[in-house]
Amino acid sequence: MEELLDLKELLLKGDIQGSLAIVEELEEMSRNDIVKTIRSYAVILLLHLIKQQAESRTTRSWEVPIRNSVREIQRENKRRKAGGYYLAPEELVETLEEAYLNAIDEASLEVEEGRYEPEELEQLINKKEILNRALALILPPA
Repeated sequence: MEELLDLKELLLKGDIQGSLAIVEELEEMSRNDIVKTIRSYAVILLLHLIKQQAESRTTRSWEVPIRNSVREIQRENKRRKAGGYYLAPEELVETLEEAYLNAIDEASLEVEEGRYEPEELEQLINKKEILNRALALILPPA
């Protein structure tokens, strides 16, 4: 990682400001990776919640990825050493909303064996209800 070598060089020169700029860049890169991973699991979570709502049923093959996705999102979002979470609830909502379109696209291939286009499927479901359900599953109990 080039940034670490640059950081080492700046520290050896005593350039604290330059070093801090690189540390901030590294923090941002790390956070972006975490958000990307959370978004990927959110697509899987939403896909199965959409299928449940659209077909008014559930299966074990949908329940397992829902549980796994929730656990992975919770695990990725938790700050292990510093405590707390990377994404606040508002940011989780934003991430779920970003993942929603991908989930609708994927669900359109699976709901009733691909019968609906994404736009048609969106008319059959309640987006707000699905996003709220996803958030309720992800957030730790109060």
